Formats: sequence, structure tokens, C-alpha cells
Amino acid sequence: MSDPVKPPLTTTTSILPAMTVLVVAVVTLVVFLAINLIANPTVKRTTTTIPIVVGSLTTQKDSPILAGCHQAGNPPADIAAALMVPVSTLATAATLHPNGGAGDYDCLRTLVTHAPSSELLGYYSAQLEARGWSLFSHGSSTGSPQLLFQKAGSDTFYWIIGITVTARTGSTSYWTFRIYQNSSAI
Repeated sequence: MSDPVKPPLTTTTSILPAMTVLVVAVVTLVVFLAINLIANPTVKRTTTTIPIVVGSLTTQKDSPILAGCHQAGNPPADIAAALMVPVSTLATAATLHPNGGAGDYDCLRTLVTHAPSSELLGYYSAQLEARGWSLFSHGSSTGSPQLLFQKAGSDTFYWIIGITVTARTGSTSYWTFRIYQNSSAI
């Protein structure tokens, strides 16, 4: 006996499982976008102004004296705002970069200001602290008047500014301005 000839069985592949995965993905995306919009409102940037410090020396506007300390990308803008000198300041030597590109950023300049060292140090103490710098040391190992300030930069490094009075003659102060990048990250 022979069985009657039948056409082969047809199987159809359903697209329903694939559509289910796609729908779950779209619903998940929409849910997380909604959570993001609700939980993270836009951040408004605050504008800051340069502080005006009353009772100290006046800052030289657009002074080229520390322009040699500006290099490509160093120091970052939030740190470069501290590259300032008081009026009646003159350079006594060229800008030096002790590391010469062989390490962390380092810039130093010897200067003279026609003001007593107490006024000079008071100027930097007031100006830098008003700009968010922290004073962490007074006086050098040699006994010279010195202030060291530290601030975390936007480049993830700590930056140090040192003001060291090297000589005093009457009401004239000979001093060094040094800014360098600390070798450890924040």
C-alpha cells in the first residue's frame, strides 16, 4: 500500500520574537531618556568676575612681564589668571623654564617692584586667595620672605605659585615669581 502523495509541510518563520526584542529595546530607551530629562536638569554656568581687592597694590593691566610663562596649553586658563604683577614692577632678567620641556611645567622670572616687601607679599596674598588659591607656606628655608600658594587646575594637576623676596633696598623689593605644575595629579 502506498500512501497518497501529499505536498511537503510548510513551516513559516514568525517575526514576532524579533519584533518583541525591538519593542523592548525602544521602550527601555524611552524610559531611560525620560529619567535623564527629569533627573538631570540643565546646568547653568555662573559667570565670575575678577575680584577687586581694596587696600593693596594695584595690578598692572595686560602686563607683558609674565607673558613668557604662557606656553601652548600651559598653564590652563583657570591657572593663567594668576599671572599678574603689581604696578611699578620691572623685569630684571629673562623668563626661565628650568625643566626646559623635560618634565612638568616650570616658569620663573626675577623682578623688582618699587614697594616694600610687606606690601608685595600682602598684594599676592590678597589677590591669589581671592582667586581661589590656598596659602600653604610662609618663609623659605633660607629665611627669605616667601609665600607659596596651591590650586587645583582644570588639567587635573596641582599648581604652585611662589613669591620669594630675594633682596630689599629701602622701599624697593627684588623678588622672584615662580609657577610650576606639581608632579602629582589631583
